[in-house]
Parts: sequence; structure tokens; C-alpha cells
Amino acid sequence: MNGNNTSSTHPQLPPNTEEQRFLWLRLLRSRRVGPTTFFRLLREHGNAAAALDALPDVARKAGVTDYTPCPPASIVQELKAAKHIGAQLLFYGDDLYPKSLCDLRDAPPMLWALGDLSLLSRPQIALVGARNASSLGLRMTTQLAAGLGEKGQVITSGMARGIDTAAHDAALKTGTVAVFGGGVDVIYPTENTNLAHKLREQGLILSEQPVGMHPRAHHFPARNRIISGLARATVVIEAATKSGSLITAQTALDQGRDVLAVPGHPFDARAAGCNMLIRDGATLVRSADDVMQALRPIAPIQQELALPEPTPFRAKRTLRQTAKLHQRILDRLNPAPLSEDQLIRDLHAATHSITPAVVDLEMHGQIDRDAGGLLSRNC
Repeated sequence: MNGNNTSSTHPQLPPNTEEQRFLWLRLLRSRRVGPTTFFRLLREHGNAAAALDALPDVARKAGVTDYTPCPPASIVQELKAAKHIGAQLLFYGDDLYPKSLCDLRDAPPMLWALGDLSLLSRPQIALVGARNASSLGLRMTTQLAAGLGEKGQVITSGMARGIDTAAHDAALKTGTVAVFGGGVDVIYPTENTNLAHKLREQGLILSEQPVGMHPRAHHFPARNRIISGLARATVVIEAATKSGSLITAQTALDQGRDVLAVPGHPFDARAAGCNMLIRDGATLVRSADDVMQALRPIAPIQQELALPEPTPFRAKRTLRQTAKLHQRILDRLNPAPLSEDQLIRDLHAATHSITPAVVDLEMHGQIDRDAGGLLSRNC
């Protein structure tokens, strides 16, 4: 694996024996162990076996008593279920693991995959948008997905109804990747059952959740970071001002990815989020050509002669500041609860600037508010 694509906070080598792979999976499936905690435990203890041994003591120091790591029988059952459906487990650092995810601070340590793994070696563009999409929005999605597919781009989305469904359906022939909120074998919504079977045969399904896991509300923000992380850019098509699609756009910004948006009528609430993104600097998208032009690097010899290309949306100042503030808050929190007042003091910031950001992160499932108003990072 190319070391330049690998965060220094993550282990450089994947597990190379069946026992190590089993222990990696068991560590990740243990309660209160998310991707960030997983990699921290590996760094601190050297390997998954030592990390599992240390987990009860780590939990006790965080105020969690009677802690037990994930039992081996659960992993045996998960592996058996995965073998039954033909799913393959991709470990961080493996050759088949998506290189585009390796630079994420919260990269998934493992991904279950069903379908054509060769799609992961091709450039991807994410198309996301409203579940209650308009006819015009669906037509635009179909046109974009088909046009970008013809230009060699794999279309990535989240298999939700509406825009996601249209994007996957239009890109089946050219290549599409669906990231599920639940297990790779759990089709949600059920109306997409036929599409899911086609994806398994012609595309690729990915998930970091256990095989057989039904999606829960907090799984979807986590899924969104994989969608945006896989793609070189995220295109938003119809999104309300408070929607999962804007969470994906914000996550893309946090990851240093490009964000583009399709404009809509000012009276249509489904277009309000897209229009806001464009107002704040996102590249306006009318066609697949607009997307490709915005992402095409300008040759140095042309830079002084040509007019500047439209600048891909990496963040206007206010959005960049919001992303940085969110990251500062997350960096200060861990699974051990911390009072909001103490967090504000630690950050040396005004209450009126921290409180809305905390609420945003809580709504997005990145932090939890425990009894007494204590805050903890949802790892």
C-alpha cells in the first residue's frame, strides 16, 4: 500500500493471518469501540489481542463497569453468515481496501463487500439528495449518473429512496457502488430489493456494519462519511437545509473533498440546501460536463493564459470555520463523559459559538449527551 495515502494514526500493516483477522473483527465489534477508538487501541497496545485484554480496564477508567469484549461466538456467527452470502471482508491496509479511505481520521478498519471489487480501483463521484425527490430531480440524477458513467466515473451513493435510487439505477451498466447503513445483506428500503440484487450482480455493495445488522438511525451519518470518502467529489441534488445529504456534504468538506450542487427553484424546500451550498461557493452543476470541468486540473502552461476554471467547493470561510470548530470539539471529547462547561473552558471559546456546534454534532450522531448533560464522543 502506498504510504502517502495512509494516515500516521493508523497501523501500516493489515492483519495477515486468520487469527489476527478474527481478533481485529472481535475488537471492532466490542461495545463502545468505533473506528477512532479501534486504531487508538492498536497503537497503544500493539495488536488486537493485547487491546482486547486491556478493554475492561480501559472501560473501567472511563466509568463503565462490568465491561465484556465482544464474545468470540458472535464473530464466528458473523463470519458464517458472510460466507453464506458470499461477502468478502476488506481490511484496512489490504490491497483491495479502497485507497481513497486511507487518509480519513475515522477510516473504517474493515468493510464487508458484495459484488465487483474492481470498481474500487476506478474514480468515484458521489450523487446524493432528497428521498422525496421531485420528477425533475430524478431526471437530473439519471442524466448526471449516466453522463458521468460514460466518462468513466463510478457513481457512489447510499441506496436510499429518491435520488440515491435513481443514481444507482442509471449507473448499473457503467459502474456503481452502494454503501449500506446496515449489513450488506439487509436491503433498506425494501422497495429497492430488485435494485439490490442487480447491484450484487453488476455493481458493488459495501458496509462497515455486521452482516445481518438492520440499520439504525446513528448508522446513517457514519455511512455518509464512507460515501463522501470514497468519492473524489460529492454532487448534491435536491436537499433541504437540514437533511442527510447536507450532512454528507459537510462530511466531504471535513475530509477535504470537493462539493458541487444542482440549483433549484427558490420556492422548493427540497432545493434550499443546494442553493445554500451554491451561495456559499459550491460549483453550480447543470450537466456531467460541468462536474468533469470543475474537477479537471488546469495544466500549468495554460494557467496564465486561460480564465480561471470554476473553483470546486472546498468551503467558504464560514463553512470552513464550522468544520474546524466541529473537529476541535471532537478532538477534545472521548468515550469518557465531559461536562459542556468544561468543554467550553478547554476550547477557550464563547458559549454562543460552542453550543450550536455541539447540538449539530449531537444531531449527526457524532457525540452523545449522557445523564446530567455530560458529553462523550460516539466512537
